[in-house]
Amino acid sequence: MVDKHKVNIFYTAPTAIRALMQGGDEPVKKTSRKSLRLLGSVGEPINPEAWEWYYRVVGDDRCPIVDTWWQTETGGILITPLPGATRLKPGSATRPFFGVVPEIVDADGKTLDGETSGNLCLTKSWPGQMRTVYGDHARFEQTYFSTYKNKYFTGDGCRRDADGYYWITG
Repeated sequence: MVDKHKVNIFYTAPTAIRALMQGGDEPVKKTSRKSLRLLGSVGEPINPEAWEWYYRVVGDDRCPIVDTWWQTETGGILITPLPGATRLKPGSATRPFFGVVPEIVDADGKTLDGETSGNLCLTKSWPGQMRTVYGDHARFEQTYFSTYKNKYFTGDGCRRDADGYYWITG
């Protein structure tokens, strides 16, 4: 598919990457993939082993991986590397996109600073933020803003490392 259509950006889910891994390197290596310039990962956290295989085998050690975190509800990507500008770490979604202010909180909603893990929230509005759920504003507030006061609760766990990189834990 990549060679036939000269695909230059290949964006897929970690589950699909792990399925490809099970077939070994050979089915991928027998294709050229020269048109590829960027790989993407979306839909769930990618484990470092799958990330490394994706980079090494599918991307021939030359294509950056954009491991993105977002939700349908967020209207766009919120945590992502900038290809060619962000140092990549296998398994990390890296850093917030412009204008996005994530916060990691404990079970009581207390903000956790520095290297930590907890619940991922967003504290300020961002481009593309939805304003309601099917015209039901009360449902919108109940679903996303009732768990932690004045914070959009994503429902995802998250870890932030010493470099300020975010690792979605599910």
